[in-house]
Amino acid sequence: MSDPVNQKSDRKSRQTRPYRSAKRAEAAAATRARIREAAARLFTEKGYTGTRMKEVAALAGVGERTLYDAFPTKAALFGHTLGVAIAGDEEPVAVPERPETLAIRDETDPERAIGRTVGQITELLERAGDLIMVTVEAAGADPDMRASADAGAEATYGVHLALTTALEERGALRPGLDARTAADTLYALASPHMHQLLRRHRGWTSDAYRTWLRRVLVAELLGSN
Repeated sequence: MSDPVNQKSDRKSRQTRPYRSAKRAEAAAATRARIREAAARLFTEKGYTGTRMKEVAALAGVGERTLYDAFPTKAALFGHTLGVAIAGDEEPVAVPERPETLAIRDETDPERAIGRTVGQITELLERAGDLIMVTVEAAGADPDMRASADAGAEATYGVHLALTTALEERGALRPGLDARTAADTLYALASPHMHQLLRRHRGWTSDAYRTWLRRVLVAELLGSN
């Protein structure tokens, strides 16, 4: 014969466990967010080499053990921080495979495709541009940063080339311009280096940068004013 008391206890346990799991997941996500915020600030201000894990833990308000449990090395911490900044969230989907990127590639109006590309680039660089520059600056002295910089550059160029190839196939590129040269142009003008110069060194607003980038890309790639 079944025990009604135990049955009630089992049902209550099953109802409680998902709730507790959700609360733990929320708490863990909040902790990671604090760690990322602290890490991004310190990496940007002090550079990769100059940032210490214990400083990140202190600024994030977590114990060093908690930090190392989540990120065993500084390279792992930087990689996670940069990756989330680039993507905009923790979803394990690379930027080239995200719906918004694929939608741009499928956009049939060339100027609209350029405009949507510029919007995506601007948002990405506003979130991650400073951290990307950390990898560039540290690449000469740290093999992890060199690998990160090279991988990021290759992925970025791949996205640009996919777009310019689509434009070439539609006959949208200006006369005499091939897809690879167009991708090279996009790669240079939309680089984190150019964003850093205009936004950080020259003090342009995000809107001014976006407007300029769209105008020059439309002119350079499509031959339109």
